[in-house]
Amino acid sequence: MNMVQAEELVYEYEKRDDEGNVIGMNRAIDEVDIDVEPGQFVAILGHNGSGKSTLAKHINAILVPTGGVMWVNGRDTRKPEELMSVRQSAGMVFQNPDNQIIGTVVEEDVGFGPENLGVPTDEIWTRVEESLRAVGMIEYRTHSPNKLSGGQKQRVAIAGVIAMTPQCIVLDEPTAMLDPNGRKEVLETVQELRKRKHVTVILITHYMEEVIDADKVYVMDSGHVVMQGTPREIFSQVDELKKYHLDVPQVTMLAEELRKRGLGLPRGILRREELVKYTVDLWKSRKNRDVKM
Repeated sequence: MNMVQAEELVYEYEKRDDEGNVIGMNRAIDEVDIDVEPGQFVAILGHNGSGKSTLAKHINAILVPTGGVMWVNGRDTRKPEELMSVRQSAGMVFQNPDNQIIGTVVEEDVGFGPENLGVPTDEIWTRVEESLRAVGMIEYRTHSPNKLSGGQKQRVAIAGVIAMTPQCIVLDEPTAMLDPNGRKEVLETVQELRKRKHVTVILITHYMEEVIDADKVYVMDSGHVVMQGTPREIFSQVDELKKYHLDVPQVTMLAEELRKRGLGLPRGILRREELVKYTVDLWKSRKNRDVKM
């Protein structure tokens, strides 16, 4: 059974004029199909307005389909009686941690979710400690969230989701407001969590470098899934991505420019180490050929 599966998913909302009158409908998600297996790391890319964040909100049943169906851990998100189970299965981490952190003390904030789920007090504190250790924030448990950096706040927000023991974590542009160090902290935390606890991770982002370790990538445009595949398959199509106003990782772009200038590099190079290896191998091959001549 897939952890997340959308079948011909549609989401429409009313368009209104300045006076609040309904003037039509706008389709933000248009017959989207996705499938995410347990334990996978799946990335969803798209420019602003592509529908990727709207799709993310369906996974946690913040929004429900107006057409088609979204299944989360085998449960239909349209059914009100399944709402609690869906939200226990899939936790959300949003772009701005200040919108998610409500406690005045870190440990109290992390314990808020399990408390709402009716978890016994002793179990709550066990979860709080385990979650803060998982994200490397245990020494800040008695601190005020207001005194933390952006990256630290986002790790606390992730800890709050972990404490509810979801099987899937959806991160909606969680690093958009962070500096490079903060982005690195958050992504390393998520990847470590996925490896240790086999948690499914769905990452919504516009930073191309963040998705190179994904198992699968979906690209959205105007409410449609327009591309899907592994990171290497997706980033091999530089010109196609540009059509959808998306970039590629810097090292991929550099390799593509070198390839266009005659250097025999493969498409879809994702890492600096790969580029160095291929370049050195080409240089050695050319040098050996020159020696034989």
